Amino acid sequence: MKKLLVYLTVLVGMASFAQTGPKIEFKEETINYGEVEKGKDDGIRVFEFTNTGDAPLIITNAKSSCGCTVPEWPKEPIAPNSKGQIKVQYNMNPGPISKTITIESNAINKPNGMVPLRIKGTVIVKEEVSPLVKKKTFPNS
Repeated sequence: MKKLLVYLTVLVGMASFAQTGPKIEFKEETINYGEVEKGKDDGIRVFEFTNTGDAPLIITNAKSSCGCTVPEWPKEPIAPNSKGQIKVQYNMNPGPISKTITIESNAINKPNGMVPLRIKGTVIVKEEVSPLVKKKTFPNS
């Protein structure tokens, strides 16, 4: 009887670790824009992910840390072993970029199904160099 109880306890413990369901794995969770010039970059970057689980992955929301970053995500379920994309557009305001986009899903491999994605970099404004105006000077006669 004691052996049976130990066996059942081990079996239940192993079963609890063998979780099934959707799992989200991103190719990268941070994208570095580097140093980009305002007006020469559209600010769009793409985070690629795969559903590595055995059930459909549903992304319910993607929230940005500010209104200057707009995320787009697939509204349809992502089948097991299929890929998807989160498209992010930053408005390219000059200065440092440090924003977070929080992905909400039914993924069982992330705390509460949430994944923080980050973008970073710097947007610069190139100064226009105006041609120097040459002045003719005449010596006093």
